[in-house]
Amino acid sequence: MSGGAHMKPYPEYKYSGVEWLGEVPCEWHACRLQYCASVNDESLGEDTPTDYNIAYVDIGGVSSEGTIAPPVEMLFGDAPSRARRIVKNSDVLVSTVRTYLKAIAPVENAPPNLIASTGFAVLRPLDCIHRRFLAYALRQDGFVSTVVANSVGISYPAINASDLVKIPIPLPPLAEQEKIAAFLDYETERMDQLIEKQEKLIELLKEKRQAVISHAVTKGLNPDAPMKDSGVEWLGEVPAHWGVVATSRCSDLTTGSRDTQDSKPEGQYPFFVRSQEIERIGSYSFDGEGVLTSGDGAGVGKIFHHYIGKLEFHQRVYLFYNFKGVIGLYFFYFLREHLAIVALAGNAKSTIDSLRRPMLRSFPICRPPLAEQEAIVAYLADQTDRMDLAVGAAERAIALLRERRTAVISAAVTGKIDVRDWQPPREEAAS
Repeated sequence: MSGGAHMKPYPEYKYSGVEWLGEVPCEWHACRLQYCASVNDESLGEDTPTDYNIAYVDIGGVSSEGTIAPPVEMLFGDAPSRARRIVKNSDVLVSTVRTYLKAIAPVENAPPNLIASTGFAVLRPLDCIHRRFLAYALRQDGFVSTVVANSVGISYPAINASDLVKIPIPLPPLAEQEKIAAFLDYETERMDQLIEKQEKLIELLKEKRQAVISHAVTKGLNPDAPMKDSGVEWLGEVPAHWGVVATSRCSDLTTGSRDTQDSKPEGQYPFFVRSQEIERIGSYSFDGEGVLTSGDGAGVGKIFHHYIGKLEFHQRVYLFYNFKGVIGLYFFYFLREHLAIVALAGNAKSTIDSLRRPMLRSFPICRPPLAEQEAIVAYLADQTDRMDLAVGAAERAIALLRERRTAVISAAVTGKIDVRDWQPPREEAAS
């Protein structure tokens, strides 16, 4: 960080009286949240007109990064029963359910009709605390860990607002709170900008990866190869010596079916399922190379390559296997880049996205000579490995930036670094 990395601690510390907080600067003290912020001050009553328009924020609308998704406009009469908490600018939303998710965020530029779920505690700063300092203090790891430790329940841990506000937070003098908030606003914005750049880089790399694969499996590696019309509108021109055939001409197709023998020990083979739920009752065992896709559900159109060994898959999962005149990995690359986009586009009028056997068997695929397929697969392995490494490096950079962001917030709001003399760099100060 531009300033925090060179900052020194305060000259003197004292014990705060709070175990997780430890020592704090001598002029600081620990203060229960209830003495520096009110909680759940305003709520919509049952007599609210049903045609009253609200901007609603549900629990899923607050991220672990401290941001709030755009609220959903709806009429009160159509809103869920938990849409009750009135929210205003400078409030801080703290999720009181599944507290380990760290769904805590300050409210900025709130519309006048902003309403939050009763799954939030809506904290409103009192005169003794700076609104931005409060938001940062509540996101500090020690506070979050204390909230989690005081939550009740295993699968859905929650804390009552009355217990939440009994948790202490560090409270510097008000002038220091303002300086800490300004310092953290600058530092976190700077790191957020770096994170955004890395996220854009990942997006560009994935787009490039897709383009490289799509071009290689439909145009080949020789830019000077004579071309011909493929006869398929979305494929356009392909190399003149390539064939374009239905998948039924180069592979067999099957689906999982009910396994009645129950002969496989639990967990012996990997699963491929159409959603995140494993439905073991409808599984089937396969041994060998195959390309799989979900027929419907959450995984519809996603393509997976299974190279060797046994697997079990759901009865609504399709398996291409027994490849003829085509390399399995080439087949996988081609379908992954084209099947979902093309097949589901033709299914746009359906209320449920799905893939059906006749369409899968007749789906067109380019079939170059085997030697050319081998060259394409080798080329794509090299290119995608390079891009995957770059994506991995960007993802690690994002993780480090987020760790640094958390660390600098913690250091500043607990007094581990002294920011009283901090000033923004000259160009920012001038602007």
